[in-house]
Amino acid sequence: MIRYKLTDQAMQTYNGFQWELGKTYTTSGEGKLCTKGWLHVYDSPELAAFLNPIHADIKDPRLFECECSGKTKDDNGLKRGYSSVTLTKELPLPVITITQRVAFGIMCAKVVCTNEKWLKWADDWLSGKDRSAAAAAAAAAAARAAYAAAAKAAKAAAAAAAAAAARAAAVEWAEEAAWAAAWAAAAAAEEAKIDLVAIAKKASLFGRSRAMKIICWFFKHKPHELYDPDDKYVNKWMCTRCLKFWR
Repeated sequence: MIRYKLTDQAMQTYNGFQWELGKTYTTSGEGKLCTKGWLHVYDSPELAAFLNPIHADIKDPRLFECECSGKTKDDNGLKRGYSSVTLTKELPLPVITITQRVAFGIMCAKVVCTNEKWLKWADDWLSGKDRSAAAAAAAAAAARAAYAAAAKAAKAAAAAAAAAAARAAAVEWAEEAAWAAAWAAAAAAEEAKIDLVAIAKKASLFGRSRAMKIICWFFKHKPHELYDPDDKYVNKWMCTRCLKFWR
């Protein structure tokens, strides 16, 4: 089974565990998922990038495609554990903006949130109509009030998504926004079975121009080959592969 693994720049993970390309690692496949009995992977490159802040939180991570087998265990689709994993090749890590992270959190929370005020705010944020911190704070308050005595996970998902949007308004809160957005997805996944891979892929394309989408679709570029948000030309018109061709 093909999955995806994040490591630091030295190809190490928790507790200095050293990985090598082509080498098969095995564990017992027993115990809770967040223990040494499992090797942890993600279902897609986008999901790895979006959820890293609430998992290993690796700074400047590297992404690898891997072949997984043996016993398996899953955490509501957030991450998976396998008893046998082999890194097969390195891939470009998807470049995810704070706006896309917030969109991911909101899209996940929308699956489980039923509060009309919050849903109205979510639609306004996603459409670009109102992304103010004040509106996000009001939406978070509405979610907390609506779910005070009901579904705790839905409440957490909605509140976390709104909190991420509020923090995204300030550059110094970017790290907190990324964490809150990922936590919104985790809370939503706890409440209901949702297609996190599809939402992550959709969120990774959020904010890209129509022209850029058409160009990348024509050349069959994959989401993890997409643009650097700090390059205004790439961000507006095309992905990095297209840009290399035109330059």
